[in-house]
Amino acid sequence: MDILLIAGLWLDASAWDDVVPALKELGHRPVALTLPGQGDGAGSATLEDQVATVLAAVDAAPDKPLVVGHSAATTLAWLAADARPERIAGVALIGGFPSADGQPYADFFEAKDGVMPFPGWEPFEGPDSADLDEEARSRFASAAIPVPERAAKGTVRLKDERRFDVPMLLVCPEFTPAQARDWIDAGDVPEVARAEHVDFVDIDSGHWPMITKPVELARLLAAAATDA
Repeated sequence: MDILLIAGLWLDASAWDDVVPALKELGHRPVALTLPGQGDGAGSATLEDQVATVLAAVDAAPDKPLVVGHSAATTLAWLAADARPERIAGVALIGGFPSADGQPYADFFEAKDGVMPFPGWEPFEGPDSADLDEEARSRFASAAIPVPERAAKGTVRLKDERRFDVPMLLVCPEFTPAQARDWIDAGDVPEVARAEHVDFVDIDSGHWPMITKPVELARLLAAAATDA
């Protein structure tokens, strides 16, 4: 199966470099996406530009793909489910939850000169980054790509309620499935609460398992693709 891989903020397709070969060994066809403004030099890219890139990859897949979104990009995966509910086999959401209609995409940190730079490690101290050593942190920070402000602050638009029928896998890295269920029950993540087919899987990692646990993550995604 084609597995479309969308990394979160400040990352390009290279974030999946260790996941891609593992998925190929498991018999799947991974496609790691570089989003406009996050690796292609388009500093003024909008959220709509990023969504269009994801949808183009969905449309180019020979069969229904599994769309994988990490962190903020869980919303991009869910926007694909909204725009192409009949064209995707499912979504896998890693370490995040999709924003609801009318919310900003990823307005989490201060923007400067039209971009949202990586804010440093202070906001991610604790479970998010506990499995990243100093060398890994340094590599991440030096390679981090400032996200265009027009993408980060773009407004999410969801229109087709058929998205709730698309199978969803929640991959829980720095939080547990039990915590995720509590947040869903509390109404904190309304899009997930309305999804008809939700599975949960734990992975013992911080917020970036594609970096720290790529083989384990590949196995989880391969199993989800097989189930889909």
